Amino acid sequence: MEKRMLTPKEIAMATCDAGAAKAKLSIAQMIVLGIFAGVFIGFGAQGAITIGQSLAKIDTGLQKFAFAGAFPVGLMLVVICGAELFTGNNLMTLGCLNSRYKLSDVFRNWGVVYFSNFVGSLVLALLVANSGLMAPGTPIAESAIKIASNKVAIPFGAAILRGILCNIIVVLAVWMATGAKDIISKIFSCWFPIMLFVLCGYEHSVANMYFIPLGMFLGAPVTWGQAWFNNLIPVTIGNLIGGAVIVPLFYHVAYMKAPGAAAAKDVKA
Repeated sequence: MEKRMLTPKEIAMATCDAGAAKAKLSIAQMIVLGIFAGVFIGFGAQGAITIGQSLAKIDTGLQKFAFAGAFPVGLMLVVICGAELFTGNNLMTLGCLNSRYKLSDVFRNWGVVYFSNFVGSLVLALLVANSGLMAPGTPIAESAIKIASNKVAIPFGAAILRGILCNIIVVLAVWMATGAKDIISKIFSCWFPIMLFVLCGYEHSVANMYFIPLGMFLGAPVTWGQAWFNNLIPVTIGNLIGGAVIVPLFYHVAYMKAPGAAAAKDVKA
């Protein structure tokens, strides 16, 4: 019988292989694929706003579930179509711990991809805000404005904690998708965890690169200083702790330092 999924240890090794490939990407590749990832996550976010606002007056629980159910399309596009997402790339720490590439390679990727994710998110937000689909005063525009305002009102410490919880789940979704060998399995690997983090109210830095500017373009009383210092910076810190420290470190100890776990060396001595 054909093996349809990888074991956790095999996923760990595959994640290191993927990290090594990401470390070798050119700046141009990272920019293009990073912009695409920002747009993809924005597509999912826009779908979530659209379905969520339509259920706002019917049932709060149903509204939250529908919102959470539409959002994972963004990660599906990233994983299956191919793109560079900062939060998912936080898993590159695992390959670095396993001596597959240097820490400088990781920082290079994160810096370029983070900036590119922001550019992609910003461009999509600007296009949507001027598309006529979110006219001032309409329920969907008011919903986008409310989301942006609520996100910059989160206390700094709470934003960090929500960012930690979010990216633990996001990188585990990427982890599961890495272990899946067919598209349907990858779709389900993305959908359930991402739906869960959105439903729980955790904070994702790249998603907020779309949510907050969109609300601002539609009239939310939010400044760029508030967008960055009240949300994007603390959420990014939290995302890094959850996705680049906690999950990779635990799996490194479990699968890379275990007896018999051989590490392939890509870094030249």
